[in-house]
Amino acid sequence: MNFTRWSARLPGTQRRAAARTEHAVPPDRRGEGSVPAARAEQLTDDPPCVPAVDELPARDVLDHVPALVALVHGPDHHIAYVNDAYTTAFGARPQGVPAREALPELAELGLLPLLDQVLRSGKPRTLKSRKALDGRTYTFTCTPVAENDDRDGGVLLFATDVTDHAEAAERLRASERSQRETAVTLQRSLLPQELEQPDDLRIAATYQPGGTEAAVGGDWYDVITLGGGRTALVIGDVMGRGVRAAAVMGQLRTAVRAYARLDLPPHEVLQLLDGLATEIDPNQIATCVYAVHDPNEGRLVYASAGHLPILVRDENGTVLRTDEPTGPPLGTGGWVHTSGSVPLGPGSTAVLYTDGLVERRNEDLDEGIAALERALAGATGTPQVVCDRLVRSAGVTADHDDDVAVLVLQHPARTGPDGELFRNAALELLGGIEAAPRARAFASGVLTSWRFPADLHDLGVLATSELVANSLQHGTPPMRLRLRRTDRRLIIEVTDGDDHLPRRRRAEPGDEAGRGIAIVATIASGWGSRRTPGGGKAVWCEFVLPKG
Repeated sequence: MNFTRWSARLPGTQRRAAARTEHAVPPDRRGEGSVPAARAEQLTDDPPCVPAVDELPARDVLDHVPALVALVHGPDHHIAYVNDAYTTAFGARPQGVPAREALPELAELGLLPLLDQVLRSGKPRTLKSRKALDGRTYTFTCTPVAENDDRDGGVLLFATDVTDHAEAAERLRASERSQRETAVTLQRSLLPQELEQPDDLRIAATYQPGGTEAAVGGDWYDVITLGGGRTALVIGDVMGRGVRAAAVMGQLRTAVRAYARLDLPPHEVLQLLDGLATEIDPNQIATCVYAVHDPNEGRLVYASAGHLPILVRDENGTVLRTDEPTGPPLGTGGWVHTSGSVPLGPGSTAVLYTDGLVERRNEDLDEGIAALERALAGATGTPQVVCDRLVRSAGVTADHDDDVAVLVLQHPARTGPDGELFRNAALELLGGIEAAPRARAFASGVLTSWRFPADLHDLGVLATSELVANSLQHGTPPMRLRLRRTDRRLIIEVTDGDDHLPRRRRAEPGDEAGRGIAIVATIASGWGSRRTPGGGKAVWCEFVLPKG
């Protein structure tokens, strides 16, 4: 084959040839006003003439090119030429033999179909960063070549060694993977390793980080048992990505657990979190929902800091979206949050989630929430089953572009033998000297009907007596005694109209008061107090029931 004729088709060759034609001097005018050669060299600044591309021997040029060059001809891609660099990389290749037999390295890389495509289309194609049999990485460019009288034509294969670039890119990807794995490990270690399971609720949660191309975010959730049968649930999302967002998330989650122990209303917990988020990083904001479930009230009391609404499905399958009240995200400051409530009776299911579950590009957020509502309306089974169905219905896969956190809680409707394990009994205390004996007699009768062991019966009556006496001495009407049993514990609670919370203190030998709370704290598994929403307080203690 004629390399010189094909070299004239290389890009730029025609332009340079045309430029030489335009500036050429006609032979019949060379003598007019001409300057002797010596004078011409002195008067002109033009560089000396160099050989044009079409004047260079193409084979010598290609033999010295450091890239790999091969020329194949015809539909079977018979070898017409390989340069020295190609021979050095893969060994000598016999001319005239089809590429399928003589160039196994091309077959291994899947280049033979590409050669067919280039030959048919007459358009060049490039295959980037393929690792060849010699261990090096090349970028292959296939360019069609043909002469006017050559109907079959050929393909010029040009391979550039990009091993250094490929190795650098792989090191970068490995570094990014390592950083992402570190962030994911940190994120998962900061999330609860095992969810607390309250007596009256069944809870499941899932967390899925974004795909490999997405940095880890700051999604988080938690379940906190407050005592007295009450449970706090929280879910949030720290804006931003990477280790920093995960670290801020961990600090907020730790703070929530500490504030939850104060047993404050949800909006007061968010007020404290808002100030803390500003101190952690004034440039970092987070959304959050904090909710408290009280089985005695049958409601979920919540407060939201810029987070997505809670969805609740009742026992009839109707889904309710809680939109208000809500405030700005944590870290913005200057906002007074408020609490709201939604019914959560037996047979109800509530879902708390982050935006990765419902937010999609080019789609309104309300559409994603509406789709989640429809999925929740038809989702039945255990909380974990519901959780998995919601994630699947939202189309969340391993390569999802955002973190996803979902928290599902159910308040089961208990009937039959299981329902016998969950009982409530209450007594209004009218005050006076007869209130304490009436409370002791009421507690004794209830605990006897619940068939508690004698020692637990006596401890329950003693705790009831001390809590009622404390309320009579330091509280104000209205006063109420409530006893509640679950499958795991006995809970005794006394409420009154005074909001002064009791505290445990050491009574001196001569003191006539101050021993009641100390006695309760000694005999009970746990005790606590909190202010009630309508004013007043509740003081409670609980006893863990013996297994079996």
